[in-house]
Amino acid sequence: MTSTLDRTATVSNPNTAPLNDDQRTIVSSLKAFLKSKVEPGAAERDQTGEFPFEIVKELGEMGIMGAQTPEEYGGSGLDTATFAMIIEEIAAVDGSLCLTVASHNSLCQGHILIGGTEAQKQKFLPALASAQKLGAWGLTEPGSGSDSGGMVSNAKEQSDGSWILNGSKNFITQGSVGGTYVILARTDAARPGKGKNDGISAFVFNRDEVQGFSIGRKEDKLGLRSSDTAQLIFEDIHLPADALLGERGNAFKDVMKVLDGGRVGIAAMGLGLGRAAYEYAARYTAGREQFGKPISHNQDIAFRLADMDTKLEAARLLIRKAADLKDAGMPFTVPVARAKLYATTVGVEACDEAIQMLGGYGYIKEYPVERYWRDNRLTRIGEGTDEVQRLVISRDVLRRFAQN
Repeated sequence: MTSTLDRTATVSNPNTAPLNDDQRTIVSSLKAFLKSKVEPGAAERDQTGEFPFEIVKELGEMGIMGAQTPEEYGGSGLDTATFAMIIEEIAAVDGSLCLTVASHNSLCQGHILIGGTEAQKQKFLPALASAQKLGAWGLTEPGSGSDSGGMVSNAKEQSDGSWILNGSKNFITQGSVGGTYVILARTDAARPGKGKNDGISAFVFNRDEVQGFSIGRKEDKLGLRSSDTAQLIFEDIHLPADALLGERGNAFKDVMKVLDGGRVGIAAMGLGLGRAAYEYAARYTAGREQFGKPISHNQDIAFRLADMDTKLEAARLLIRKAADLKDAGMPFTVPVARAKLYATTVGVEACDEAIQMLGGYGYIKEYPVERYWRDNRLTRIGEGTDEVQRLVISRDVLRRFAQN
């Protein structure tokens, strides 16, 4: 593994399956870094919305920003289960930073790894894996979210094989701080019988190599406030022929693979934020006395904590199953849909329960549980909404039972 992670430390986490030596040292070193460098300023960054450039740079030096990118392209080459552990740990400290790490790895780098030529991988991945450049992935538009077939951004091929890109994208993570962009655009009309997503292509380019690219509105968000989210505007951007990423007009199949991989990270993010809220509530209720005893000794509170603990561990196991299937090269679309749906649902529920257990204190910014809730609420929307996950799962259920 190409990183400066400390391999001598140890960690014990009773809420996970046994860790191998690499996982133990990676998680331990990451926890130490998060405790010393990330946690102290997390609440302030939430208030100011300041993007943590220096922290991201240090994570790049540690190998975290290229966690699943193979070593031959400057990455750490970690398996998906280890990546999910990394995401969970970061989320438990700073949801905004977690989203930056997850999207940078899973979306931009993920798409290049899936659809890129060897030359594209050699050109773009080393700078991304080291965080010399941040990656952004542009799918969503003002008029097309879950329905990507409604995409209107377009790229027109020129006589010399180059492309002219026009359009805009909304809600793009790392939108204004990115250096490398993977952008989806319509290049062809959908062919009869192929569906609305036919005719969509992907393009990859460095921001400093094009003209006609600009940043529109930067979003003022409920949560994840120090994660950069912005609108992108393309006005006659000239792209070379080798900017085409994958097969012309058939990028949607790669998009689905990218989103499947990204859902592992978002599920782990939902879990990590929920775990942080649960652990804070458990400590708080153990120390908060009412009527002569800690409120955690009241059966209602104790049973709520028991339910939170059980649901979060079940979510962790669903994530691990999806991660293991992905690494084994087996179909994991439905398992990861289950993992994302469940982990983000119970993660947000744990945050809400924590606020309730803290009472009025849970509702003020002096205590972190309200931030955990605000940060976690997006996980039920990003990388495919709850409704999209239920659609994926229900189609599989109907298919299986229709065969019997």
